[in-house]
Amino acid sequence: MNIVVQDVQIGRGALKVMVKDSIDIQGLKTMIGSKALMDKPSATKNAEVVERILAADCQITAKTNLHELAFGITGINPVFGTAINPQYPDLIPGGSSSGSAAAVAAGLADFTLGTDTGGSIRMPAACCGVYGFKPTFNRVSRQGIHPAMSSLDCVGPFAASVAMIETAMQIIDPSFHALEKLAHTPKLAWLEVNANPTVLNCIQHFLAQANLSATPVKSEWFEPAYDAGMQIINYENWQAYGELTKTSLLGDDIHARLLKSAQTTVQQVKEAQAVKAQFINEIDGLLEKYDAVLLPTLPQIPPKLIDAEHMVALLNLTSLVRPFNLSGHPAISIPLKTSEGQPVGLQIVAKRNSDELVCAIAKYIVDAAQ
Repeated sequence: MNIVVQDVQIGRGALKVMVKDSIDIQGLKTMIGSKALMDKPSATKNAEVVERILAADCQITAKTNLHELAFGITGINPVFGTAINPQYPDLIPGGSSSGSAAAVAAGLADFTLGTDTGGSIRMPAACCGVYGFKPTFNRVSRQGIHPAMSSLDCVGPFAASVAMIETAMQIIDPSFHALEKLAHTPKLAWLEVNANPTVLNCIQHFLAQANLSATPVKSEWFEPAYDAGMQIINYENWQAYGELTKTSLLGDDIHARLLKSAQTTVQQVKEAQAVKAQFINEIDGLLEKYDAVLLPTLPQIPPKLIDAEHMVALLNLTSLVRPFNLSGHPAISIPLKTSEGQPVGLQIVAKRNSDELVCAIAKYIVDAAQ
């Protein structure tokens, strides 16, 4: 199924865990889905999140496949193969953490770890029909994560339930303490965004089942935040991986995107940082009035694999997730299905460092809809 790139047997605990192959495990190569890194030395020590998983008496069973250099959204990988989307095999698995999402969807692990720089956990979670959580930026250690330097990237879990997401978070983030119940009925806002009517109708039907209402709100800085996030990702990925364009070992799409990223200027990054400040202020202001903001994870039904070869044309798939990498707010994707059985994600965002609240609200909404 091209989900796993390296089999591992570390630890003997009850919970089976897999980690994205951009996360170091001592003695194994961290290839980040790229032929250009296959001859690099093996990692000399575990990433801090791996140490925490082992300390919690979990069993790490594999490293998972991903979009090359974690720099893509489809999950299509010409080197290690493309992870099959277990529940929706005709559709893309989503990227970049494709293998981690697919492993949970296939029942191969209790939880998996991915990374999310521009939606790379939440997007494949929505594509594969599982839960995916992007913590507050910098809340979970990035020691031993590639690229080493990132102002947007977060490590987070995939699971088949919110409860298992919380378990995973308690393992990888010692400061995370799951809430037993909410102190009050959550006050919810609905962020008005551009999305396919099929997606919007699915989410509204789900909220109606849960007997929940959300006050419509707008964001002036949402679309600029998407563009700003892309500028920062491009600039930082060129700094991290630009040298690999000299090797002739990169996939064509990644090679072209990195060369284009080289054109990103310091001035553009400065302008992006100014947008970041404005967007953070705007979302923080909304979250002073509401406990959480709701919106779709993806603006459309995930495309079919056969239609997804030209990734640049699909970048708008991250239009609803990337802004919250820029702002650093925690966000979870809840898996839903349309009446025709197509995958949809509901995204929930709350205050920075209120990761526990995001999960508690997600549980509340899912339970209310049953």
